[in-house]
Amino acid sequence: MIGIIGAMDIEVNGIIEQMTDVRQETVSGNVFTCGKIFGKECVTVRCGIGKVNAAVAAQTMILKYRPAMVINTGVGGSTSLTTHIGHIVIAENVIQHDMDTTALGDKNGTIFFSGGSIDYIPCDKELVARLENACRAAGEENFVVGTVATGDQFIVGNDRRSVLNNQFHAIACEMEGGSIGHVCYLNKVPFAVLRCISDSMSEEDDAVEYSVFSVSAARKSIEILLQFIRHS
Repeated sequence: MIGIIGAMDIEVNGIIEQMTDVRQETVSGNVFTCGKIFGKECVTVRCGIGKVNAAVAAQTMILKYRPAMVINTGVGGSTSLTTHIGHIVIAENVIQHDMDTTALGDKNGTIFFSGGSIDYIPCDKELVARLENACRAAGEENFVVGTVATGDQFIVGNDRRSVLNNQFHAIACEMEGGSIGHVCYLNKVPFAVLRCISDSMSEEDDAVEYSVFSVSAARKSIEILLQFIRHS
């Protein structure tokens, strides 16, 4: 089973529309939709915006539905001058940029859990390669693989975006992927993050760009994900 998590309706409704044999149930306040896409068993959920919402949905999905993999899909903001609106970003790894215990001597972005700590959480290499192939199958030339930075903030302004690029080498920022990766890492479930850029490092107002381009960006990420499922 393929697990798919998006934060907003625009990021998952296009997936649900492609499902057959649909069934739904509410668990932990989230509506999980199961069905088949191209004959493949899938489960998807709109988790809501932010790290805690995403983590709750991911842990519930793993415990309840036992997916073989989890894909986080949706839109994101660019933190690179070479990644523009409409470009696809596939995470090589994820980091939680708002996790900061540097005052105690820790490396910025380090997260802690029972038995250890980690900063950059690696995405599954096979899933990353398959998402790259899905971009090619969809005729999408503008895709890039790199670090995605996650935090409970909508990042505005080129200065703040540049900080994420300089500190973490991030090429995109968003609000869910790092916590989904955190949950998958602890549960040893392969995961990947697929994002389409909705707001960029330009001179335009970031919130305005997002409001104008988020729907089309979400649609493009869904198109790539459908190619991924088709060829799985």
